[in-house]
Amino acid sequence: MIAKLLAAALSFSLTAAPGFSEPLARQLFGAEAVASAQAPSAIGFYSRGCAAGLQRMPESGPTWQAMRLSRNRNWGQPAMLTYLQDLSRYAATLPGWNGLYIGDISQPRGGPMTGGHASHQIGLDADIWMLPATNLNLSRAQREKISSISVRTADQRHINGNWTPQHLELMRHAAADPRVDRIFVAAAVKIAMCNTVPRNDRAWLQKIRPMYGHNTHFHVRLKCPPGARYCQTQKPTVAQLSKGGDGCDETLNWWVTDYLNPPKTAAKPKPKGPPKKNAKTYVMSDLPSQCRAVLSSR
Repeated sequence: MIAKLLAAALSFSLTAAPGFSEPLARQLFGAEAVASAQAPSAIGFYSRGCAAGLQRMPESGPTWQAMRLSRNRNWGQPAMLTYLQDLSRYAATLPGWNGLYIGDISQPRGGPMTGGHASHQIGLDADIWMLPATNLNLSRAQREKISSISVRTADQRHINGNWTPQHLELMRHAAADPRVDRIFVAAAVKIAMCNTVPRNDRAWLQKIRPMYGHNTHFHVRLKCPPGARYCQTQKPTVAQLSKGGDGCDETLNWWVTDYLNPPKTAAKPKPKGPPKKNAKTYVMSDLPSQCRAVLSSR
């Protein structure tokens, strides 16, 4: 591991963050091909952490297939893999679905992804394709070429013809699971749910949260597992965000109004000092100290 760190430092011009002498964390974690030889542990926050002892989601199962295998991002905490397999079995009961196509979970040791994906760093996030999994015999090559489908119109304000009652049932089941902290979807999807779900079945809607970039998949985030002492719970909670309600309020409309067409306001002065760090620019000193042991474990 020392040799690897030295090599990374020597390639400073390619891997170092501007103004820093350390190599980028995303380059170090992205270079690891297998999990650390440690007990499973989620370390830090979903968008600023790493993961020990992750397990690989089997590439194929009776009711799922992991997609884009070349990325090597089908690693997760045991709780996540169990959850995904449970959800895939439910998906297989829906008309027109034989299971799930599963996208990114985490890298073998979590951490910032090579491409700078903000979350998926502790093995408790997973992307699930909106494309119904009808063929569960796709080859590795086919899984690189096939794409998911968008369930949202191009103007981002409405669902389109790809959205079905089966999608709604799948997300209801996904969100009702007590292991789930929240699920990110396109705002148009949340609005459609708010307009469709009956009043006596809305408790689970609280966990459905609008987020840009989620029109071809939905993003499941699990709670920190019991006993995960290094895992940081997300705050505000979904209950706080929705003020105890279902999230079908004026804050939801912002995503299809001011977010898309921001009102004109006076220009804000540029903040002084260095730019805020993020997953693309984190170095090891920005992550929890336990992440060094995750990288060095063999």
